[in-house]
This record gives sequence, structure tokens and C-alpha cells, in this order.
Amino acid sequence: MAFNPTHMKQDRQPTRRETPPSTAPARKPSLESSAADKLCPFPVVGIGASAGGLEALEVFLKNVPAGSGMAWVIVQHLDPTCESMMAELLQRATPMTVSEVKDRTRVQPDCVYVIPPNKDLSILHGVLHLLEPVHPRGLRLPIDYFFRSLAADMQERAIGVILSGMGSDGTLGMLAIKEKAGLALVQDPATAQHDGMPRSAVFARVADIVAPVAELPGKIQAFLHHLPVIASLRGASAAHDASAFDKVLILVRVQTGHDFSRYKQNTLYRRIERRMGIHQIDQIALYVRFLQENPQKVEMLFKELLIGVTRFFRDPEVWEKVKTEVIPALLRDRPPGQPLRAWIPACATGEEAYSLAIIFREALDQLQPGQHRTLQIFATDLDAQAIEKARAGVFLSNIAADVSPERLGRFFVGEGTRFQIAKSIREMVVFATQNVIMDPPFTRLDLVSCRNLLIYLMPELQKKILPLFHYSLNPGGFLLLGNSETVGGLTTLFAPLEGKQRIYRRLDSNLWAEPVEFPSMSMIAQPESVPLALTLPVNLQVEAEKLLMQRYAPGAVLVNDKGDILFISGRTGKFLEPAAGKVNWNVFAMAREGLGEVLLETFQMALQQQQPVTRRNLQVGTGDGAQTIDLTIQPISEPETLRGLVLIVFADVAAASKSSRPAKGDSSDRIRVVELEQDQKQTYQDMLTARAEMQSSREYAVCVNEELHATNEELQSTNEELQSLNEELQTVNSVQLAKVDTLARINNDMKNLLDSSEVSTVFLDTTLRVRMFTAGANQVFKLIPCDVGRSITDIVSILDYPTLDAEMHAMLRTLHVSEKSVQSRDGRWFRVRIMPYRTTENMIDGVILTMVDTTAEHELAEKARRQTNDLLRLAVVVRDTSDAITVQDLTGRIIAWNPGAARMYGWSETEALGMNVHDRIPQGNQQAALAQLHQLSLAATLEPYHTQRLTKDGKRVEVSITSSALFNEDGRMYAIATTERAGGPAQETLS
Repeated sequence: MAFNPTHMKQDRQPTRRETPPSTAPARKPSLESSAADKLCPFPVVGIGASAGGLEALEVFLKNVPAGSGMAWVIVQHLDPTCESMMAELLQRATPMTVSEVKDRTRVQPDCVYVIPPNKDLSILHGVLHLLEPVHPRGLRLPIDYFFRSLAADMQERAIGVILSGMGSDGTLGMLAIKEKAGLALVQDPATAQHDGMPRSAVFARVADIVAPVAELPGKIQAFLHHLPVIASLRGASAAHDASAFDKVLILVRVQTGHDFSRYKQNTLYRRIERRMGIHQIDQIALYVRFLQENPQKVEMLFKELLIGVTRFFRDPEVWEKVKTEVIPALLRDRPPGQPLRAWIPACATGEEAYSLAIIFREALDQLQPGQHRTLQIFATDLDAQAIEKARAGVFLSNIAADVSPERLGRFFVGEGTRFQIAKSIREMVVFATQNVIMDPPFTRLDLVSCRNLLIYLMPELQKKILPLFHYSLNPGGFLLLGNSETVGGLTTLFAPLEGKQRIYRRLDSNLWAEPVEFPSMSMIAQPESVPLALTLPVNLQVEAEKLLMQRYAPGAVLVNDKGDILFISGRTGKFLEPAAGKVNWNVFAMAREGLGEVLLETFQMALQQQQPVTRRNLQVGTGDGAQTIDLTIQPISEPETLRGLVLIVFADVAAASKSSRPAKGDSSDRIRVVELEQDQKQTYQDMLTARAEMQSSREYAVCVNEELHATNEELQSTNEELQSLNEELQTVNSVQLAKVDTLARINNDMKNLLDSSEVSTVFLDTTLRVRMFTAGANQVFKLIPCDVGRSITDIVSILDYPTLDAEMHAMLRTLHVSEKSVQSRDGRWFRVRIMPYRTTENMIDGVILTMVDTTAEHELAEKARRQTNDLLRLAVVVRDTSDAITVQDLTGRIIAWNPGAARMYGWSETEALGMNVHDRIPQGNQQAALAQLHQLSLAATLEPYHTQRLTKDGKRVEVSITSSALFNEDGRMYAIATTERAGGPAQETLS
């Protein structure tokens, strides 16, 4: 079975995937990939969010598994004039480090990076770069911009996530990630606060996984953990895996009818691996079983192999060269009435076909302004859904990233959040489903654009397609290939133009010896030495039926309900002829003179009645070329494949029928025929008049419609600006809501702090009206919640503070803090402090009144005062007494010496302090003094006893001593106090 290659869309690039070193097949990476692997060997997840995205981002980050080993980059639509607090807000949701991107920030695993306002974000070799936005406010697509950069830099390690948001930003970027075999995830639109961005991605069929936002981090982790590794199929040991892969291709061919066996195996492996990773299957044999049990997954795999990425004016330098060199060369020496013909195989959703049409129109305006030249573009693809989308010509508004405002205004019409290609461009392109290998090619072409298709085909298949393109092109025609494609060794068929662009010109060469293989055609070139009968068996039935259809069956055409010709049988040249000017394959435009009006009327009648309608003896043509025919129009209901189409049959009227008309001698019949012919002519004239009036009305309606379109474009432009501003407001609103939550938490913390401090506080404004009060303040002032807003002077207080009002006003004038102790009427004491209320801008905006209950402190102070007074009185007594009062520590060192001791012993206080008591005890009495000290340690107080002491001049003095022990807080004796009074025997001098 022949291979079917057109499943690959326009502008597809090779993809790679990362496999563990132990089992990955040996593959030589590109220099770019190698550098990226060394600089950033871990996956990078780009997250796009817009309106309503803050809540989704918080839920997403809360569910990121710890130690994921990935970097997370968040891109949002932010108000360019406001400072962003997104990093601080998101930090609450994750233990990972969240930071706002600085220029040239290298991404690290398990870190979150947030785009700053009024910047575009890009990544190169794992380093984030900030750029100034090119587009004005309202036209930016920062998510698409970063996703494209991420796909180019990280290749298969790029992961894109689209969360809540309005518009379609991110969809084109996800296509780029898919092109590089990355992973695309989308929040389930049903769970998104704003479903515009998720729904756009789902509609564009770029999402690998669609799930609620809480499940997306787990899906990413599971994909990376289950990413399968398929062993190389070389050698007998890989026979089992090779067989399993063949079975996968068989299942796809059975269900879809398309054979991928001649597709490059490495690309096949990577795309199948990717599907296995999404389904978390790590063995190819299990995947075969999975496909057998789930036929709908076969279709998903088929779509994976069909996936393609294209956009308007991709590789602008190629299009500029087409505009300045290729089209002028084709128009040169081309007769004005001869249209150009181009073929774009694997056109995907039509962006390249429309790009070529736009470039042709711009080139024509520059080269031959005012002249009418036509370009007929045949755009084909295997994907029927892509062709339907291309025919509609409706694209998301984010094509503004690739299409200039001038081109958008000239070649597109605004339609909600989307753009539709202008009718003048749309009419230049004919879209059709086609298999470039199995279906016949277009011929007599001037240009073939087959970009990024050949790189996915086996070399032997490329050698069959390129000669086919050579055959299809006119002499001097051009062939456009992708940047990674060449004509290989077919240098005798094509010559490259100067420059690095892959643009080739057809050569008229007879050096190509191999025959051109025409798909599905009997005219296959064979060497003369090989009999045709041996290489091409003849089916007599088919050949006989073909001969009968060509020579004896009536001419017929198969059309759709609009009259567009789909198939022609037999000879129809006598009834139809191409109209001059632009190619138009509509049967009504091709009808010969005398047939057009009747054909249109009969066609409409047949469609209304849904049954065959026949008109006999119609005159077609004029003069010698006139002929009589019977016209039969039959709507088709069976078979199912032709339902809805219409068959138009043209049958010549035989000569015998013509001879059966009335003879000239039959005057009554002749008169009747003349009358009928006159009536018919009059009816025909009336119909022409009505048609002219209808055409005039139609032209007027077209003018009105164009004015409405212009108005709609203006409204659409305004709507886009408002939508962008609305997204920014939504983002700001989300941030403000988060700030309110933060403020509420701060208020709760502050309330708990004030309540726990046991400081009663009343907050007043500049007019001394109550703003707020803490718990406990109602015990000083009779405050209740409804007193907020009342003047504090109107509220009863227990404080005996008549000057409070005046002191608060004075504080507002002088800003001097006032603090004093005030007694309440119930006997308690409060420390009242009056201070200014300062805002964060250091503005005075009221009064803070704090009251601390100091009753216990006041009582302690009073007690201390009394004790102090007692000590003072005691000190006076000690000072004025005539007795000697001393204090010594346990070593005998004197630490206190009163005036009486100075008078009695002669040493001044200064001289006595530091002396030891032993210096004042006569030599014979020291042993007795030690015994007294021991007795004092036991009894704490000794009864008065008599002994002797020495004076400064050496005399002995009889004294009566009373000793007491002094104890510290721990109950330990630390000193001895003695009261010594003179008395006893007469004094004598010691030797």
C-alpha cells in the first residue's frame, strides 16, 4: 500500500525527546540541543494566565509536588503602569522560592519566576531575558511570545500550561511547544473563572491534557515519570519491539486508511513515545493492547502524527524574496489574461496559502498597479478537518503577532475575537483534501510550495516526490522548500536561487533517466524494452466502460448545491465553456448562450422539489453552432457518499425528433408556434429585466454590507482595546482582593497583639471622634460598638482627668507626647499616654489614647516609699546616736562605721572602712571573739557582753557589745552588725 505523507502539516520541524542515559537510543544531538542540555538539563514549565488567573495560580502552586525538579515561569497580562505584588501573593501558596524576574536570570529547579509589568519575557540557554514591548498597550501577546521562545530553547523539555484568562493568548505558543514534542496542558474551561484562553486552546486542538487546575501539576509529574524509552530496533533482540511498532502502524492504517510505514522511523518513535507518556504506559506491547481496547485512542494517535505548526509569513525573509524576485519573474513576459497557478501540498489550516495570496497582491500593486492579474492557488492536505478550517478562513486574533497592522486592516475583517480573511484573498485559493503520494498531482503550475514536509519522509520517497514536482511545474517554475530541506542529488531538475533560502527554479533537463511515477495513473513511464502488457495489466471491463462513457453516454457534470463542478463525464464542451478572466468552475458561469437562465431556473426547481426536472428542446448557441438539447437535473440521495450533490445531464436531440416539428404547409400550427415563441421571448425579456433589477439591489446591498463591515472593524478594534483593559482590571482586581485578604489577616494579628498587651487603646480622628477601640478600653470609657464616630468627650469615663480634652487638643498643636498617672474614681491608677496618630506617609491624622492599669505598681511604689522613709529615719538614729555602730563581713572586714564609732575609737569612717575587726581587739581577747562569732552563727543574736577594744592611739576601752547576724534573700548570713557602748574598768595603755 502506498505511503500517505500529507498528514504532516506545513512548517513542521523535527522533534526530540529526552531519555535516560541507560536506555536511550544513541542519537547525535544538534549543537543547539547539546548546549541547552548542558545549561538547563531539567524541564521548564511556562504558565500563562490572565483575568482570574491569581486564584488558579495559587491552586496550581499549592499542588506542585515537593522537589519536582522543574522550573516554573509565570506570564500574566499585567497593568503596565502599576507595580506588581504577584510574587509576594504567590509566595503564600508554595514553599518554593517565588521571585520577580530580573534581566538575565538563570532558571533553577524548584523555583518560581514571575514576569514583571510592562515587559516581554524570553529564554535563551536557560537564562530569562526581559525586553521592552514592541506593541502598544492592548495588542500584546506576552504568553505566546514566551511560549515560542520556550519551545525553541527547551525543545522536548518545554511544558506549557494555560489557565484562566480572556482572549486567545497562548494558543499559538502552545502550537510551537507541540511542534517541538513538548507537553501542552490546559485548565478545564468549565472550571476556569474566565474560559476564553482555555477554550481557545481546546478549540485549536493543541491540548494534550485538559483537567481541573488542581490536577495539572500531578499530570505533569506523572508524564515525566512514565515517559517511556523505546529500545533501538537494530538487532534480533529488538524483534519483539519492532513487531509491536508494526502493529501500532497496522492499527492506524486499519482505522484511518492511511499508511505511515514509509515515514521516518525516528519521528514516528518520538510521537508514539509521547502518546505513551501521556497515557502513562511504559511498554510498547501494552500500548498495542491499549489501542486495541480503545479504538478512539487510535484516532488520537493519528491526530498526533498529523500535528503541524504553521503561521502567517513564517520565515519573513523567504516571503520577502518571493515578493521581490519570484513573483516578478513569473509575471515578466506573462500575457495579462493568463493566470498564475500555484500548489501548496500539506497546507494545514491555510496560513501559508493565504500568505502567498497576500504577497502576490502586494507584489502586483508594486509592479503593475491598476492591472488585473490572477493567481490560482491549489492548497491541499490530508486532514479534512484542517481543510474545513482553512476554507472558513477564520483565525484567532493573536495572528496579530505575525501579521502587521497594515495587512490586518487590508486583508482581514474583524469578527469578535477573531479575524476572517477578506473575500478578495479567499477567492484566490481552492482547498481540497489530497494525498500527494496516492492522488494525481496538479499540472501546468508556476509555483510549488512544499515547506517542511520532505524532512519527515524516507529518502526513497523524497526521490519520487521531487520529480513529480518537476513534472507539475511549467518551464521556469519555482519550488519552495523548508529551511531544513534540499533537492539532494536532483541538481539536474532544479537550480537554487542565490541566498540561503531554499528556493529552486525548474530546469529543462533530459538527463534524468528514471521514470516519473504518477500516483493512481495508468501512464507510468516504462523502458522501451519492457512490454507494456507485462507491466500494466489491462482490465477489459474498465476500458470498455470508459470507451462507452466517452463516445456514447451523454455529457454530464456533478455539482454541489451551489453549482460548483466536482466531476465531468463525457463531452460537455458543446454546452459549457470556461468564462474569460479569473478561473471560475461554477456551472452557471460556464453555461453557453441560451442555456444559463434555463439552467439556473431548472436547478433551483430541482433543489426545491428534490426530484428530477427535465427541460426539452432547448436551443443552445447561435448561428451555425446552435443545437437542440434536453436538460435533466437530478438531486442525488443515494449512494450515501454522493448525497446532497446534483447531477446535470445534457442530451442532444436526435434528427428524427427535429423532423417531427410542424411543416410549413400547416399554417395553423405554424402560427401557434410563432405565438409561443413570441411569448417565450417576452417572458425572457421580462426575466432579464427582473434580473437586472435584482443585480442592482444586490450591488446596493453589497455597498451597505461593506459600510457595515467597516463600522464593525472600528467597533472590533475598540472592543479589543476594552477587552485588554478589562483583563488588566481583572488582574488588578485579583491583586486587590489578595491585598484585602492580607489586610484582614494583619488586622486580626494587630487586634490579637493589642488585646494580649493589656493596653487599653482608643483611636481618635483629628476632631477627637472615636475611630476604633481595643478590648479593655470599655472599662475606662463606657464605650460600645455603636459609639464609633462619637466624640470621646461625650463618653463617660472613670478617670479623674478634667484636663484630658485640653491636653489632646494641645498635643495636636504641638505634637508633644503627654504621659501622666491618673487616679480613677474607684481608687485605681492608670498611666494615660496621649500621642499623635501618624499615617504611612508621616501625616498626622488623629490621636492615640492609651491607658495602662498601674494600680499594682502604684501600691508597690507606695510600699517602697514607706520602707525608704523608715530606713531614712533609722539612718538618722544611727548617725546621731553616741554608741558605736559597725558592720563587718564574715572575714572581719569593716563595711560600715557610724560617727559614734569615730568618736569612740578615733578612726574616721574613711580610715575604718577596709580595716579588719581583729585590728581593734586586744591580743588576749581574740580567741574569745572567735567563740562569740561561732555562737552568733548559731543563735543569730547574742545577748550583750562586755569586752575590750583598742582605740586609734592604742588604748584599751571597756565596751558593752550587742551583736546581730545579717542574712541575704537566700537566708544565708553575710555580715555582723554590732552596737558598742563604752563602760567598765578604767582605760589603760597597751604595750
